[in-house]
Amino acid sequence: MNPSGNTIFVPGGTSGIGLALAERLQANGNTVIIGGRRTDLLDQLAAEHGFGTVPIDVTDPASIAQAAASVVGRYPELNVLVAMAGIMRREDWTDPAFLADAEEIVTTNLLGPIRLIAAFTGHLQTRPDATIMTVSSGLAHVPLRVTPTYNATKAAIHLLSETLRLQLAPIGVRVTELVPPAVRTGLLPGQQTSEFAMPLDEYADEVMALIKADPHAHEILVERVKFLRYAEVRGDYDQVVATLNAADPHAR
Repeated sequence: MNPSGNTIFVPGGTSGIGLALAERLQANGNTVIIGGRRTDLLDQLAAEHGFGTVPIDVTDPASIAQAAASVVGRYPELNVLVAMAGIMRREDWTDPAFLADAEEIVTTNLLGPIRLIAAFTGHLQTRPDATIMTVSSGLAHVPLRVTPTYNATKAAIHLLSETLRLQLAPIGVRVTELVPPAVRTGLLPGQQTSEFAMPLDEYADEVMALIKADPHAHEILVERVKFLRYAEVRGDYDQVVATLNAADPHAR
């Protein structure tokens, strides 16, 4: 995506990586609309930052459809969708109680982006310099033992991104995959203060630098995530799996 001059919708932009990127994208000369479930928080962020806002629950197909109609109606120049939908839960598959969390993770992390992309692709193909940014994870490539469904949904997002890039290129819509490492956000309890995780501002700054350096990149890979992303390519996959699950406090 071009680093400036866009109109960008960031559902999931009220906290964490989504909010950090929304702030930087706006500062770089883009019009940014954020979405989330909490209208009070949306109002607060609109007042503080001047974002456009729209209520959206990415687990609800009707909410996605209503939000898409609102965003396109108010911002017909919209040309970038950042499909920033994700939750992460620890799961123990030896206990049948894991299933409720697993189903919610699939609904949010996989069906959410699929439904978002479906809701906006028709409009995006009418816009110049249109981009869909998906959000996967380094855990799409190397598994964290305690988050099996999260890993699986992010692996699905990775391959979905690869395939959609092939399908949508002929209609002028680029697909860029953002691949975060562990970042200090509230994705898991304790992650905001974890020494294992990358500081949020450091991550968002590096992402913006990468977008500026190569606006047409297929993947946005900060240096810290390459340890996971290229484990199989380097031939040290088993060692990386062992290192990740020994070092990351969330693996235990």
